[in-house]
Amino acid sequence: MPNDSTYRTTPQAPIHSGFGPNTTAREVLRGHDLKNKTAIVTGGHSGIGLETTRALAEAGATVIVPARALEKARASMGGIARAEVEEMDLIDAASVDAVAQRFLSTGRALHILINNAGIMAAPLMRDARGYESQFATNHLGHFQLTLRLWPALKRAGGSGGARVVSLSSSGIRFGNVDFDDPSYQWRPYDRWNAYGQSKTANALFAVGLDKRGYRDGIRAFSVHPGGIMTGLSRYMTEDEKRGYTGPLKTAEQGAATSVWCATSSQLDGKGGVYCLDCDIADVVELQAPERRDGVIPWAIDPDSAQRLWGLSENMTGVKLSS
Repeated sequence: MPNDSTYRTTPQAPIHSGFGPNTTAREVLRGHDLKNKTAIVTGGHSGIGLETTRALAEAGATVIVPARALEKARASMGGIARAEVEEMDLIDAASVDAVAQRFLSTGRALHILINNAGIMAAPLMRDARGYESQFATNHLGHFQLTLRLWPALKRAGGSGGARVVSLSSSGIRFGNVDFDDPSYQWRPYDRWNAYGQSKTANALFAVGLDKRGYRDGIRAFSVHPGGIMTGLSRYMTEDEKRGYTGPLKTAEQGAATSVWCATSSQLDGKGGVYCLDCDIADVVELQAPERRDGVIPWAIDPDSAQRLWGLSENMTGVKLSS
């Protein structure tokens, strides 16, 4: 088993995978046999999450989808073989713990965890702890779920390892993590800045998680799926929707990079990187607003990743099990 002293940072640079922005999740998985593999996909009953679930299940994986609305999830996933639904609300810490404990009690290994669910540009709302809802849902809920599922991820280490994929966004450019005031207790609330903060946190989480998981055969990645108009845009105004000028993808194209990060042998021995269009992304500067096809340096900064890890432990009260 590898140890911390042998960990090497994966270069944040394209590997020229042969795929691209129009690649679909099914195309990524062509020729893959995921029988005897188990995956969890949060938000896997709608949008790109549903296409992620469908593609993994069609390749033979058992896919568990935690969802707030059980009947809605079951209805949208009807006809997908080997797909299971579990009740969970990411903004409810007790709910996250319960679904993780139910999975651990089965004794199954977890080979793939895709932290896909999220909210975007929501008005100011807070969870029961007083935490701002986008940071609480998009980052803290997934941080807690991942750490609670750690024993199951470790069990996959002896059979090819496990991968954790966190959905980030080009919205990282809207905001870095404010470590002094992540919940907008003192600074004015801006819903797009809050979204950017949460998506930057998703990318930094992959950096910190990959280093910690390496010795147990667990690798982590963050993903920008591309521009897809799904239910995630429900808080956007019509003017904001019309003002989006970037390229748009179908939901199945949007799911491709998540699936690629979760399964591709091209990423064997790699981790902690931000990916898009089924490849590792370039690093671009914030001062290049026309560039949406890369990662801002602050979203992959190892010092910020370390600081975020400590902040997340303090905010959730959850630490990584040995």
